[in-house]
Amino acid sequence: MNLRKSNIAKLPQDTFDVLIVGGGINGAVSAAALSAKGAKVALIDKGDFAGSTSSNSSNLAWGGIKYLESFEFGLVNKLCKSRNHLMRHYPSTVQEIRFFTSIQRGFRFSPAFIYMGTLLYWLMGRFFTKMPKYLSCEKIKKMESIINTEHISGGFEYSDAYLHDNDARFVFNFVRSSMSYGCIAANYVGLEHSRKVDGLWLSEVTDQISGEKIEIRSKAIINATGPFVDQINQMNKQTTEHHHVFSKGVHLIVDKITDSHKVLTFFADDGRLFFVIPMGPKTCIGTTDTQVPSPNTQVYEQDREFILSNVNKLLALAKPLTKNDIIAERCGVRPLAIKGSGGKADWVKLSRKHAIDVDKDNHYLSIFGGKLTDCLNVGDEVCELIESFNIPLAYKDYKWYGEPGEAVKREFFHRAKLMGFDELTPASSSEPLSQRFWRRYGRNAINMLESIRENPAMGKLLIENSEYLRVEVEHAANREMITTLDDFLRRRSKIALVVSQQDILQAPGLKEACEILFGDEAEAKLAEYIGTVVNSA
Repeated sequence: MNLRKSNIAKLPQDTFDVLIVGGGINGAVSAAALSAKGAKVALIDKGDFAGSTSSNSSNLAWGGIKYLESFEFGLVNKLCKSRNHLMRHYPSTVQEIRFFTSIQRGFRFSPAFIYMGTLLYWLMGRFFTKMPKYLSCEKIKKMESIINTEHISGGFEYSDAYLHDNDARFVFNFVRSSMSYGCIAANYVGLEHSRKVDGLWLSEVTDQISGEKIEIRSKAIINATGPFVDQINQMNKQTTEHHHVFSKGVHLIVDKITDSHKVLTFFADDGRLFFVIPMGPKTCIGTTDTQVPSPNTQVYEQDREFILSNVNKLLALAKPLTKNDIIAERCGVRPLAIKGSGGKADWVKLSRKHAIDVDKDNHYLSIFGGKLTDCLNVGDEVCELIESFNIPLAYKDYKWYGEPGEAVKREFFHRAKLMGFDELTPASSSEPLSQRFWRRYGRNAINMLESIRENPAMGKLLIENSEYLRVEVEHAANREMITTLDDFLRRRSKIALVVSQQDILQAPGLKEACEILFGDEAEAKLAEYIGTVVNSA
């Protein structure tokens, strides 16, 4: 909490080169890139960082194979390059995974024809991943016996990538990186309006926790509010070439239903892609693809029924999944960018490609669409556009992304081996501690090792099955701007995605975690979270 209060106090004290509104993936990479290259940046979000679309994805970084059907070869080429770029620079986080795809009899294309498409996809991906394989129905049953092959005519296996931790964690690491480069970032700070006075933007914002009004001065504004871009632009009297339409995506998380480490891929009853995604000790199933008029949406009974009906039909489960098996739900909208003021476009065929509208006279950018796969390109593009506003970037060639270098990595793993760190791995963990710590914390993991060495209690689990040690909670309290308990349970970690709400609330270590995170406010923050859980039930 001290980090947030300190940053909020700094917001009115200076004139920033850029104010970024929105802390999802587009705002996070913009902040990280600009700060690293020398710009003076402020970043605010009305809720938590990655609190909307960026925390409700499939956790996949893929090259857009489905866009081959609509002949968008340029987009697929670009997304494949972006995926490879992410995998190359975040090898611990963005990793190759096989997509094991089954095609039902009577589908609009034969398995052999789609398999030829996967070869083209592999070619456009510059052979960066393993080669696709064609699969007969017999081979599918032999390799993945859980698949119901009664109506399967064949299939194939190809590669894309996935985020080993949750999407929100990936996004926050860009926010944390931006702060390390000098960005003043604060969550739960909402924009009321902005106006241009004497060449500067004056933005009135409100601290959503205290109610305090603050004025932020900046030379430029980036509207990176994801599905809320149009609302912010209307408020700021900005006219843009693009606007958004919305597709709702829902995923359900259940206990692990298969030992497969592959993404089982099908086409659902509505003809769209349907995934069974490994998630450590759990399985994530979905998604839906439903047009909605507003970015504010929720999971409805028909969403659950659609997903459960399809997974029970597509898999040969010993016992059908029911609503009682659902541990957590993810629901968000995909903001799809379209040109013009009307909404007549065929939204089902719209892609997730991003577009940045530029008001050069007023130094104002609006970022539409986009997805995790393309995030590094967004950061670089934003930097070029800010420079075009005559806002200099002193270190324009500085590389702002990627995991720490090999020397730092070797040092961490050497220290981890010396202290027998992996021997402390809880039985419920899906991977050795050293791998998890390096992926989540990079160079900061070295200091965390020292904390455990000095105080072995730091290496203990606070919440059973959470894959979070006490030292990680301490780190989150000091460096990750945890403002509500949900920030920690749902976005900095994925505890709320893999542990049921009932088990979380009954966990003996929950109160202690709150005390670490919030100090004197622990009881109030716990009561606030319990109230939210009760109201959403």
